[in-house]
Amino acid sequence: MVDITHKNTTLRIATAQAILKVSKPETIDAIKNDTVPKGNVLAMSKAAGLLGVKRTPDILPDCHPLPIEFTGVEYDINGLEITVLFTVKTIYKTGVEVEAMHGASVVALNMYDMLKPIDKGIEIHAIKLLNKKGGKSDFKNRFRTDIKAAVIVCSDTISAGEKEDKAGKAIIEKLEICNVTIEDYIIIPDEYEIIQTKAKHYHDAGIDLIIYTGGTGLSKRDVTPEALIPILDRRIPGIEEAIRNYGQSRMPYAMLSRSVAGTLNNTLILALPGSTNGAKESMDAVFPSLLHSFGVLRGARHD
Repeated sequence: MVDITHKNTTLRIATAQAILKVSKPETIDAIKNDTVPKGNVLAMSKAAGLLGVKRTPDILPDCHPLPIEFTGVEYDINGLEITVLFTVKTIYKTGVEVEAMHGASVVALNMYDMLKPIDKGIEIHAIKLLNKKGGKSDFKNRFRTDIKAAVIVCSDTISAGEKEDKAGKAIIEKLEICNVTIEDYIIIPDEYEIIQTKAKHYHDAGIDLIIYTGGTGLSKRDVTPEALIPILDRRIPGIEEAIRNYGQSRMPYAMLSRSVAGTLNNTLILALPGSTNGAKESMDAVFPSLLHSFGVLRGARHD
């Protein structure tokens, strides 16, 4: 199966359809009047769909087992056609499109099985996904596509040439995936004044996003939060909480990080862990949804 461990949990919804076409009006009458020999077609087919959708990962090898938190089945009878609408909801890391399509298929197939003794001309067609929501495509930045960023690596050893930077490069890779322009990338020592001066410099230069990596731990040289917090206009606790929560679910030491998020006027400043995994996971935790903040900072509505 595809690795989804880096994804965030969100509300996922999908609706699929299947159309069952009978060959004579008498079949529709039997369904409506509940005179089909095998029983109530609509009720039993709905039950089959509810059971079937839960078994999707048992049948399709690349589907992830996930909690099915809601299943809805609706019927629309129009002439000789019965349209099945099958909706599935979950709060999970991956979507439920296949589950919805599988559920609609099972409903239609069960109807076929129950009706074939009285109608040999039944057809199943138009099984398709109608809509889905809740994945990353629903949370892309809708307001700005011209965001400029600076990435600052805070490390005594890297700035001295004793170690290669990987965390900063991981941050840049994620920003590029999100179509953020990298205006600058620098490496500096863990010095309070330099850290603070660079934030002010990039802010004055019109940079939208300044990301620091390193100096958020508990050693005496870890002073990135102490340097940045005094110059921030506002902290954004939700971003900080999301980063730590995401990391903590992956390794127990994430709680020791002192990641910081806040604004200096309309510039967003982040201070992330200096380890490669810590930086990468922090970016995965809040991007691309964090890009929504730049529209809000310019006065756009949340909805």
